[in-house]
Amino acid sequence: MSIVVEKTGEDAASKSLRVTVPLDRVREAEDRALKYYTTRARLPGFRPGKAPVGVVRKRFGDAIRQSVLEEVIRESWETARQSESLKPIADPSIRNLKFEADSPIEFELLVEVRPEIKLEREGGFRLTRTVAPVADPTVEEQVQRLREDRSAWLPVENERPVPGQMVRVEVAPLDGSNAGSAQPYTLVIGERQAIPELEERIMTLLPGETMETEVRFPDDHPDASRRGQTRKVRVHLLEVKRQELPALDDAFAREVGEFENLGALRAAVRQDLERDATREADANVRQALLAQLIEANRIPAPDSLVHRVLHGFAHMYKIPDDQMAGFEAQFRPIAVQQVQRDLVLEAAAEAHGLKATEADLDERIATMAAARNLPTGELYASLQKSNRLAELERAITEEKVFNHLLSQSTVEEAST
Repeated sequence: MSIVVEKTGEDAASKSLRVTVPLDRVREAEDRALKYYTTRARLPGFRPGKAPVGVVRKRFGDAIRQSVLEEVIRESWETARQSESLKPIADPSIRNLKFEADSPIEFELLVEVRPEIKLEREGGFRLTRTVAPVADPTVEEQVQRLREDRSAWLPVENERPVPGQMVRVEVAPLDGSNAGSAQPYTLVIGERQAIPELEERIMTLLPGETMETEVRFPDDHPDASRRGQTRKVRVHLLEVKRQELPALDDAFAREVGEFENLGALRAAVRQDLERDATREADANVRQALLAQLIEANRIPAPDSLVHRVLHGFAHMYKIPDDQMAGFEAQFRPIAVQQVQRDLVLEAAAEAHGLKATEADLDERIATMAAARNLPTGELYASLQKSNRLAELERAITEEKVFNHLLSQSTVEEAST
């Protein structure tokens, strides 16, 4: 008898298959496994390959069973791929395994497959590209950040801290008159790095002073279990520092980079902000195009692929199991958009042969190396070592796909 594969369920990106391996196939696999261990077994009192079958079966029973399972699952998977014309994107999952003595082996295969997506409409969309102007105050804000990055923090003596100053404190929880372990904290007053009531108490202290007080966690505290809770604490203010910004002059500009004067620094900052605005405008156009493509072609978001993306997000953010339900509910819309986006881009890339080639990759790496004044081989080796070649290849493919798709639609520049 042949291995029987029966489809029990499917969506656009997964298939469930029930597999039955007949008893004669199971016994053939058992005989092969038993023979393997009989010829290689080294058991006390027996010459190699001469141990009785019963002794070998008893000694290596678990290993023989595992060998049988691996063989029949491998054969069943190949049978299923051919009979169902599967294009899997990952190894299948095995569920509901039944493996009993003198019985067929039964199990279910859950297979993730690449959805067959065809874009019936690729163009004819109207899109608006808006590049936000860079205002003078925005340039000054960025210059101010550069000053803050190069500022010095100087000690303040015999003064209570005020917003904008840095403090170093120790905070210990109180249970009656017993204090717990004091924890050190360094924070800038007024930047919401501590709960508001704790900051208020710190601002009443002089360096070296200690107080015992009660603080309340705000109703919007990130830790839901602490919202609205009060806690007695002991606060000891160790140190207060004020920020001293460097003078905003030509010397500062030369310290930041190779700028002749402050005007050249401001011009470079504006240029960087304008490049950012251009990139954001391009990204918004791409996002708008994708939204119209998804709607016009009714691109699905198969549950199996959405679950895979959510699992990846949870792994990246290290979400504990007891928080998974809330996490999935919150991030599901993002995962749905990610799946639809990937399906659209993959469909267009395959339909028009737009996937990045080796020549494309070599050319991009050479350009990047020249911009960084590095040997091309050195940069290639670095990208390979950090496993970023696939990421770069994917980026090139997306650029080619978006260029193709945008060429078929109308992009209007908005006046601002």
